[in-house]
Amino acid sequence: MGFTPNDPLSRLTRNDLERLFELRSKQPARSATAIRPTRGERVADLVTETVGSWRFILIQSCLLAVWIILNVVAWITHWDPYPFILLNLALSFQAAYATPFILMSQNRQSTIDRDKAQQDLDCDVKAEIEIELLHEKLDSLREQEIAELRKAVDRQYEIIQRLESLLAQEISANHPNYDQLDLK
Repeated sequence: MGFTPNDPLSRLTRNDLERLFELRSKQPARSATAIRPTRGERVADLVTETVGSWRFILIQSCLLAVWIILNVVAWITHWDPYPFILLNLALSFQAAYATPFILMSQNRQSTIDRDKAQQDLDCDVKAEIEIELLHEKLDSLREQEIAELRKAVDRQYEIIQRLESLLAQEISANHPNYDQLDLK
């Protein structure tokens, strides 16, 4: 890659250059693609969303209270007397089926989060390299400006020395005793 010595890209390592060109081609900030979930993943998300809501907790709490009250008071026949074995079986059955749905949803969310973290890392790395390049470019421009200012100051100094020399010649030509004057 033919870079000039003042080119900021020439100061990067080969790995940094390859990573920068790869990230520039990928455009990580714009490449966030939404993967459409499968039917099973949508069901898992729906179950997780439902089971993990206050509405579900309140409805389930009310149903459990009604179940227990109806079996304790016995207005109708006891279908599940104390210690509520049938209720325990129903809740175990619910937990046994809800848990895999929740785990599937969490795994999918973990994959989404991992992809998002990778995209964030790619953006951060690209930004870091680009900022480093900008700093190098600014430093290079500053060095060029300082060199140009130094040349301008040197030219001004040479002009001043020539003017002083001419002025001294002019004064010594017009005033023969100039060397003996005390100008302080």
